Amino acid sequence: MSLDGYVAGPHDGPNNPLGDGGRKLFEWWIAGNRRVGPDDRFKPPDRSAPFVRKMLACGAVIVGRRTFDIAQGWGGHHPGGPFFVLTHRMPDKWVGPGTDGVAVTDGIESALAQAREVALGRNIAIGSADVAKQYLRAGLLDEVQVNLVPTILGGGVRFFPDLAGPRVELEWLQVVASDGVTHLRYRVVK
Repeated sequence: MSLDGYVAGPHDGPNNPLGDGGRKLFEWWIAGNRRVGPDDRFKPPDRSAPFVRKMLACGAVIVGRRTFDIAQGWGGHHPGGPFFVLTHRMPDKWVGPGTDGVAVTDGIESALAQAREVALGRNIAIGSADVAKQYLRAGLLDEVQVNLVPTILGGGVRFFPDLAGPRVELEWLQVVASDGVTHLRYRVVK
């Protein structure tokens, strides 16, 4: 996330996945020398490596349809493992047999139940800003993790846009200062 609260820059879409200036948010992922994760896309700085290992050790990932479409369904194989796409319309590809993806059309509770089945007790990651907001509002989000990058995008996709309703309290769990990023973990106080 940028210092001004954006997870993608302006004008994001399939032809500009991170939006204008948004690539800066992910430069730290490849700023190191050693691979951490399923492929060479993940070479974070040494101080980030333990944080990234923990992030990638999740049992399942839940994402929204917009993120899924922009990422071109990760070719059917999300780097975080099995993934569940919340959607109102069935995708043409990248889900179903031969992929790690499942389309979920009956809501966030159903997606969470299905993700829990495959996660086998491991953490479940939420990989979309709007989906994270839905789980937070429903009281189903336990932690918020932010990879804070020292840049200002000035617009784009906000991490928690229009978060109306009762105030959300967070409790600090971890801060890891690294090269080009500061990793923040908070517990959602319920």
